[in-house]
Amino acid sequence: MATALADDTPAEARSRADDRRSPLWWPVVALPAVAAVGYTAATRRLTGDLHYVLGALRTGAKAGYSPSEVFTHRPYFYRWFVAGLDRVSFGGTPAAREAVIGATGILLAAASAYALHLSLARRFTGREAALTAGATGLALILAPRNDFLQPEWAAVVLTVFGVAAGLGPPRPWPAALLAALPLGLAVMMKYSTAATAAIGVLLVYAVDRGRAVRLALVGVPAAVALFGLSVLGGSHEWQWTEDMPQINQSALSRTGIHPGFILDRTADFLADRAVQSPVLLLLPGALLLVLARVPGRGRRIELALVAFAIGLGAQAVVVVQGNWFLYHAAQMPVLAAALWGIAVGGAHRSPWCFGAVSLLYGALPVLYAGADGALQRPYLVWGLGFVALIAAVVDVMLDARARARARSSDQRPASGIRPAALVAVTLTGVVCLAASMWPGSPHLVQYGKVRMTNAGYLAGMRDTEAEADRLRARMPADAPVLYLAFGDTTYYVDHPARCRYPIATFLQRTRYLPDVTELKSFRENENCVDHDPAPYAVLDRAWFRPARVDKELWRRVTAVYDCPRSTGGPTTVLCTRRTSAQPQ
Repeated sequence: MATALADDTPAEARSRADDRRSPLWWPVVALPAVAAVGYTAATRRLTGDLHYVLGALRTGAKAGYSPSEVFTHRPYFYRWFVAGLDRVSFGGTPAAREAVIGATGILLAAASAYALHLSLARRFTGREAALTAGATGLALILAPRNDFLQPEWAAVVLTVFGVAAGLGPPRPWPAALLAALPLGLAVMMKYSTAATAAIGVLLVYAVDRGRAVRLALVGVPAAVALFGLSVLGGSHEWQWTEDMPQINQSALSRTGIHPGFILDRTADFLADRAVQSPVLLLLPGALLLVLARVPGRGRRIELALVAFAIGLGAQAVVVVQGNWFLYHAAQMPVLAAALWGIAVGGAHRSPWCFGAVSLLYGALPVLYAGADGALQRPYLVWGLGFVALIAAVVDVMLDARARARARSSDQRPASGIRPAALVAVTLTGVVCLAASMWPGSPHLVQYGKVRMTNAGYLAGMRDTEAEADRLRARMPADAPVLYLAFGDTTYYVDHPARCRYPIATFLQRTRYLPDVTELKSFRENENCVDHDPAPYAVLDRAWFRPARVDKELWRRVTAVYDCPRSTGGPTTVLCTRRTSAQPQ
């Protein structure tokens, strides 16, 4: 949504005006952005869900299973994506390897933003293309730890590549064929991420309807073909595709549809998401700034409907999964950042009010996390979003007044923002996008309450690593382990598993859902306990909960392993195989 669809000033004329402007101001924006990226790459570390996947892949590989054959609660292509990142990593410590993995992810996000810039530059002014692509890239690179490298984040990166491919090549059918692969892979990241790929098609539609139709016609068969390839590539992929939804106790398929709850929970969820990524608060205002310069009521209504469909699709992914995890909405801040870039890049005059709010909201996560609990309320966050919208309204009114004065005096309206002013407003966007990376910013927000900051999460990870070191010191090097613990512990212990279910996810789910025992994957996972049992088991009583899991399963565990009694000490303990337990 830029000049080609949102302005009545010829793009060629504005491009020529842009070309005459000195680029010497732009290091003022680039240097802070590079500093923020460098700090993030050095300090972010990976989230627990990535530890889960990496722990399963690494310990499963030591048991002789490839990513095609290891269960990680993630689909085939995402497992290979993470395995590829892991294989290019190096270093003697988890922090060093994670830094390399993170840097690789940053390069992928930067490449997608560059591809988007090249495609947009063919249709929009250089300023609009640079700000839109730059904001998109920074939103991906500076994504909160909970988003970064998750399936949803990877799907957004692939969708950006897809949009770039769909809009870039001069011929529409080759463009559709080129875009079908990244969009199809976006679907394959988690299957629910099909909504993210569909959002990519809608974004193409906002620029070129014909290309969007072609892309949909080619993209759907491509996604189906990729799914078929994953089923052929992994012997258990179809089975796991059927069984994985059955172990989610919060999915709509289990809970049913309750509109009142969904609306209330959505309001709280969006506020939580905005606290972690305040650029989301700027989305309504940015949309207003864009629509205000769209010529023709029909076109404005069309683009508003496209924006509504995009927002509905982005939130539907969260609702369907039912867990209300913040990273399920990883696409929302990126969409908000891209729209912010379009709004600022195509503005007729400096949107100073909107820019001032953007700057202030860059401090929101830290201030909110440090505020008294009584002030941490979703309605306060919604109020801040309304303030951003009012700021955009003021800028629209001031722009309309300036253009009216120019017309009354027979002067040509201003065709863009002066370089110094544009740089100043752009800096506010950089500050806002960097907000989630600071130590005092929230790592986890629920119902308006900050449950954990970034600094708190990193401290917890250090404790987990120290606990894993303690367990590892009590075992011979590379002794096989049955992991009855979540991914963080598996990741840091890093001893070989014995079967294709390195982490006992299906077994643990009986704590919530007794009917999981009927699944074929549960029975296979259960056999890991006493068929060629490992000499050691790591039990996390807080995650596995012996008193809550299936009783017959726990009987089989205790028949093979001798676990320390609970004494109120560490919840994660080392169990040893009983001398009477023989491989079956």
